[in-house]
Parts: sequence; C-alpha cells; structure tokens
Amino acid sequence: MSIMTPINRESPIYPKFIVGIEPPAGRTEKALWFIFRGRDILLKVHKNPGAIPRLLDIKELRLPAVREQYLGMLEEAHCYSVELPADARAPEGMEFVDLRQAHSEISEGCFELVNKAVQVMEWDRTNQFCSRCGTKTMQKPGERGKECPECGELFYPRISPAIIVLIRNENKVLLARSSGFPSGMYSLIAGFVEPGESAEAAVSREVWEEVGIRVKNITYFGTQAWPFPNSLMIGFTAEYDSGDIKPDGFEIEDAKWFSADELPVLPGKISISRKLIDHYLKEEGLEV
Repeated sequence: MSIMTPINRESPIYPKFIVGIEPPAGRTEKALWFIFRGRDILLKVHKNPGAIPRLLDIKELRLPAVREQYLGMLEEAHCYSVELPADARAPEGMEFVDLRQAHSEISEGCFELVNKAVQVMEWDRTNQFCSRCGTKTMQKPGERGKECPECGELFYPRISPAIIVLIRNENKVLLARSSGFPSGMYSLIAGFVEPGESAEAAVSREVWEEVGIRVKNITYFGTQAWPFPNSLMIGFTAEYDSGDIKPDGFEIEDAKWFSADELPVLPGKISISRKLIDHYLKEEGLEV
C-alpha cells in the first residue's frame, strides 16, 4: 500500500459556517430552515428553484413541526433543521424533494448544510429515549449530545465510515452498477468499513467481494460526508493487481473496464465518486 497523499478539497461552507448548539434568544432576522419529511427536503420551486426557505419562524408555513434543532450560523443567517410528520403537505410554491434528487440540483455548499441538517434531525429523532434503560433523554448543555438522566448514558451523532475506490488498469477504470442505480448509470466500488478493520483493508475486501479482483497501491484521495445513510465516505485510488471481473450478483449486477472516451452515465458532480472519476479524466488529459 502506498503512503497516503491527500488531495486538497476545501469545504465550500467552512469557515463561513459556525456550528452552534443553543438557539439565539430574541432573534428578529430571518433564518434558513432545512425542513424534512422523512428523507424529503422542502424546497422553493418558483422564483428561486431549489432554494432553502428563509423565514422568521417555521410557524409561518403552518406546518406541524415535530421537533426542531439549531445548527449554527452561515455568515449572518441562523440555520435550523425541522422534522415534520409523514403526512405533512408542501405549502404553495414549495415541494418536497427526495434527498438523492436534491443533491443533484443544489450547490455543493448547500448540500453540505443539507447533509448536516438531515443527520442532526435523524440523530435527534432516534435518540429520544435511552437505549440502555429506556428513560427519556435530555439535551446535554453546550454539546451536540443527549444524556440519560437516570443512568448517565451519552448519545452523540453516529457516523458510519465507508470506503469508495477508483481502480485503474493502465488507462482504463473499473465502473460498476447495482440494480438500484438509474438506467445506464455506473459508479465506483464502495462499502462500509467493518468493525476492527482499517479503511485500506476495507478497500481490498470490498473489491474482492463485489467484483472478484485484487488491487494494489491503495492511495488516499479525500473524504465526503454523505447522508445515504449517515456516512463518511473515504475515497481512495488503487491499481488493478490480478483476477477476472466477476460481479457478485447481489451488490453488483455488472462491472466493466472503461476508457476515458467511452464512459457511461456517471454520478452527479457533487458526489465523491464523480470527483474521483473527474480526477482520473484530468490525469488522462481530458477536460471535465
């Protein structure tokens, strides 16, 4: 395995965004509201398509909020996430958009905040009671955490590490598809890191399990928070070592070597899979 050589991938929102826990008292200016019905986000659709609602209070929309969480400030705008019941309806001029669709329609900086908002919302929803003794949890002051007042158990947002890897075989790249992909789309091999496993070991294992080949020269590329589900995607590049492609038929239904001039439909520009592919194309001397 090669020594890690990080790629400079600065966040579009930091340091513009300042994380906050306690909401401001007596706020008089409008805030950004990231409003979710399950994993659908509420967006404007007319004058400013894809925009996050900017409101003084969620009550303006007359929506039955289940819970709300304060996220922090983006420059001068306070930010909140809100959980709605499953039967909530979109107000006039807005619509609920599936997160996977939304991520292809909004900017990378906005998607970072959407990602944060939905994960905080789901953490709050799933930690209302202590999983150890069943007592109602309480917000831990000054932290993004919940505490059980009975047994003292602490609950912080959980992030699941996952790997994604671009594999090169001379001037070709391995792309694969699963049955859940849109028609014609191919992407990279990815999977969750198992307990007790390093990220590099996960690369080797996932590639072997899903397509039956061995890789070498595993090199770090970068990371991306990804809300499908609450993942931290750790990107790598690697080189083909040995074996014949044999899709497992479960996670992967097809996998092939593609040259830069014959690529299929690819994931959206915001995803780290596309950033890895674009990096490969630049190395091949092609514009992206």
